[in-house]
Amino acid sequence: MICCLNPDCSNPQNPEGNQLCQTCQTPLVQLLRNRFRVMRVLSDEGGFGRTYLSEDTDKLNDYCVIKQLAPKFQGTWSQKKAMELFSEEAKRLRELGEHPQIPTLLAYFEQDNCLYLVQQFIDGNNLLKELQLRKTYRDWDIQSILLDLLPIIQFIHERGVIHRDIKPENIIRRKSDGRLVLIDFGSSKQLTAKGQKKHGTSIGSHGYSSIEQIRDGKAYPSSDLFSLGATCFHLLTGISPFQLWMEHGYSWVKTWHNYLRTPVSNELAQVIDKLLQIDVKHRYQSANEVIKDLSKQYTHLLPPASNSFVQLPKNKTSSYPKKYLLLRNILLVAGVILSLGLGESGYRHFRKLKTGLSSSFSPPPISKVKSDAIVHQSQEKLSEKMSLVKTLVGNKDFISSVAISPDGKIIASSGDCKKGCAKKNTIINLWNISTGEEIARLKGHKQKINVVAISPDGKNLISASDDYTIKVWDLSTKKLIHTLISHTDAVHALAISADGKTLVSASDDKTIKVWNLAVGKLIRTLKGHSYWVRTVAISPNGVTLASGSFDRTIKLWNIAQEKPIQTLTPNSQTVTSLAFSPDGKILASVSRDSDALRRYRKIKLWNLETGTEIPTLIGQDNNVTTIAFSPDGKILASANRDRSIKLWDVSTDKEISTLQGETSTVTSLAFSGDGKTLVSGGEDNKIKIWRLSQ
Repeated sequence: MICCLNPDCSNPQNPEGNQLCQTCQTPLVQLLRNRFRVMRVLSDEGGFGRTYLSEDTDKLNDYCVIKQLAPKFQGTWSQKKAMELFSEEAKRLRELGEHPQIPTLLAYFEQDNCLYLVQQFIDGNNLLKELQLRKTYRDWDIQSILLDLLPIIQFIHERGVIHRDIKPENIIRRKSDGRLVLIDFGSSKQLTAKGQKKHGTSIGSHGYSSIEQIRDGKAYPSSDLFSLGATCFHLLTGISPFQLWMEHGYSWVKTWHNYLRTPVSNELAQVIDKLLQIDVKHRYQSANEVIKDLSKQYTHLLPPASNSFVQLPKNKTSSYPKKYLLLRNILLVAGVILSLGLGESGYRHFRKLKTGLSSSFSPPPISKVKSDAIVHQSQEKLSEKMSLVKTLVGNKDFISSVAISPDGKIIASSGDCKKGCAKKNTIINLWNISTGEEIARLKGHKQKINVVAISPDGKNLISASDDYTIKVWDLSTKKLIHTLISHTDAVHALAISADGKTLVSASDDKTIKVWNLAVGKLIRTLKGHSYWVRTVAISPNGVTLASGSFDRTIKLWNIAQEKPIQTLTPNSQTVTSLAFSPDGKILASVSRDSDALRRYRKIKLWNLETGTEIPTLIGQDNNVTTIAFSPDGKILASANRDRSIKLWDVSTDKEISTLQGETSTVTSLAFSGDGKTLVSGGEDNKIKIWRLSQ
């Protein structure tokens, strides 16, 4: 694939060989500066350009990151400021990139009236993503993070540079060795005597930035240290400092202890207290001061927080010899000691020592091409064996929803009766998946049942209806446990957290409600959509909630907060279906789009780390009704109005197989917990069971 460099192009991915972009007709650049092959968009900079993942053909196609500056409004103050910051970032990377934990500048140039900055690609998760995967950081994790980051911060401060935007998103844990890398120097500022006295432009992230930086545009080394303290607070509590700043200004820093999930030592609490002082005079003045205070209690440097919780692709998992890990930790200690005692000279000796030993003990690289080929080949074999094994006929005219129990033994279905048979469309049917026999009918709703879901432990069945209610059933006894009443219109979507504790519902009353499933109590109501909310999904870690609406938006929420943290705009009519990948990295959506000739429903994939759409060919030529990820996340199943079910390889965008046997539009899909069974329901009142043969 080749990527269009027009920052306004809505679908920049193009097949190799194209001379013009198939979307916007812009001439395609095969190699930027005859060296860099641009592969895909990583993030959009809001009209000023984009950031791309690319390959450096001069370095055996190593990955690199290219930042593009292409401001729309030429000659304006905004354009001038953007160009100034862009140039400054390039200078900073040139000066600071010799440090092994700061990206290296590879190139900086102008081409076709755009500026480009090329820098080293850092393979790993940033700390915000890590927090979402891990959920909990403890005292010793924060110690390790501080003692890994502080020498980097001291290094840049000694060269007269203030970062001005230290936050979890700008700190990446490198997969290769677990070390932390400080990125994004776009807001950095050169520290001079003149600059310290002069009021400047307020740059930084609210909540993480100090009061002098936001209010006066001033930045000191201690300003970065405040941001570091706010970052530690976010990791310890899971609460965004931005949210607290919006509600309380800077008053939260005086009571930050009250938000802690788990206790921290008095020594660490005192360090964070001093990092978060509002008055710059009372704050730490240098990174070395913080290191010295930490060293009073912690006489050795702990290894970086474990990567064991990060879900890495199997083909990239590395096994390090014990001697390598031991020596790496010794090197970390040496780095702190040398930087404290010998300054820049000590740092250079440390770097040489680290580089030499790392090369001696690093494990050999794993062949990505070979392992990817094996994975794809195995997926192809699995999909070829998936076949229709059973068809169940319901007592309705329309199956609206199906769910399968975690043990794969029971199917629940709900539906609609188009012929006015009111009693039938208030029934939930339970089926024995092995025999195909109906085992129970649950009655209780007064109007059509729109959706059913089964809890991850298999104990509860939850149903939602046009009668404005949600009902919770005991699946073993078939008895009603709770009736949840709060919505003021039809309830169309349900989602249950992986731990089974939280239920989320969405309604035509434009709200989303979060429930304690065990006791059947309402926790909070989320308001943000302006029209019917018809689909919801909870991320595997239980932190992020996604909702789709007829107001043409997807909203992302922290499930513990009442305001959306991000809004995605698929440029569509309505959003009808959402699904998180099992690793929580991708959100798949189905939206109704239209052009001059027809209306259709497309699948879109979203990178949740960047909040940007991932260019994909999955489901682009199909009128998709619903989607479901396989439990391992390798396959995305889509149901279509052409009476087919398609299986897609998520990693390659390729269609693996089309399942034939449906006789009408498919409305609902569900995978079993082991991924070997797929259940579909359709407008022909039939439930079909598809299974992988052994």
